[in-house]
Amino acid sequence: IARNFVSTDNAYVNAQMAQVTPLVAGSATEVLVRDTQQVKAGQVLVRLDQADARIALAQADADLAAARRRFRQTLANNSALAAQVDTSDAAVAQAQAQYRTAQADHEKARIDLQRRENVAASGAISGEELTQARKAFATTQAALDAARSAISQANSSKRASQGQLAANAVLVSGLSEDSDPAVLAAMARRDAAQLNLDRTEIRAPIDGVVSKLQVQIGQRLNPGQIIMTIVPLASVYVEANFKESQLQRLRIGQPVTLQADVYGKKVEYHGSIEGLGAGTGAAFALLPAQNATGNWIKVVQRVPVRIRLEPQELVDHPLRVGLSMEARVDISDTSGRMLADGSAPPSTAQTRVYARDDSAADT
Repeated sequence: IARNFVSTDNAYVNAQMAQVTPLVAGSATEVLVRDTQQVKAGQVLVRLDQADARIALAQADADLAAARRRFRQTLANNSALAAQVDTSDAAVAQAQAQYRTAQADHEKARIDLQRRENVAASGAISGEELTQARKAFATTQAALDAARSAISQANSSKRASQGQLAANAVLVSGLSEDSDPAVLAAMARRDAAQLNLDRTEIRAPIDGVVSKLQVQIGQRLNPGQIIMTIVPLASVYVEANFKESQLQRLRIGQPVTLQADVYGKKVEYHGSIEGLGAGTGAAFALLPAQNATGNWIKVVQRVPVRIRLEPQELVDHPLRVGLSMEARVDISDTSGRMLADGSAPPSTAQTRVYARDDSAADT
């Protein structure tokens, strides 16, 4: 028995407990569970006031609708701007026609003035008629300058319309209403608002039993505040603290038989070793031992070893976190990985046996 088994009564039930915390701030309006109650993953535990979250969601919905309407308006502007470009082409053509008319009128006025100036010295025409011809020439010159300016203005308007059309086309090129960046941003804000509304219902992250309930109706909760703990009793494990001198013969996967003080010797649990703790209990204590004093006395250290339990046995005989256990490990199987140094055990051909006899002075 001593050769094939290692045991300890320094063993306790433990579990990966889940601490429940709200993700948004709010006042508790409903507390739907109580201490010791069994809950399922996804079950609503606490409800927070939803008024602010619903208003934020309505605002996000309105922003999304406005973003969609702006995209459709931008898309429709393409047709209007294209029509403006066509109108600008027509305006340019009209200005050019008016310029040609003004140019013809100006040429006629120039010829009429020249004729009258040629015969003015002979007295064939009156001075008033010559004055009227000069006035008509000046008027057609002004009209010609105005027509030239109108052409420049029409060309400028055309270039502006073309630029607006190009800029508007860039905003919608290759995009649909659902892929527009402004619409996507509004959708993201809407999803965030919906998520905050959903988070006003605090749900159980895992199956388990409620413990340490610390919330009351009307209490103001903040994100990250622990309001309860859920203990998964269906997946508890045992943490057995073995002496450091016992670790050399322990291996991953070695079978373990356990007894709980709550049931006594009539109930036996079965499990296997899963792993070794990263340090002794003293190393992780709040005030680690300081052994640099002159009156130091050696104390055998213990290292926690994690033991997995059979799930069906936990269903038949449930355990609670913190209960005392007695663990006995069958160390006759040495094929697994060593816990002490993480290396595989040596083969039989490589094993050396050392004998020591402290009673002989010459050993």
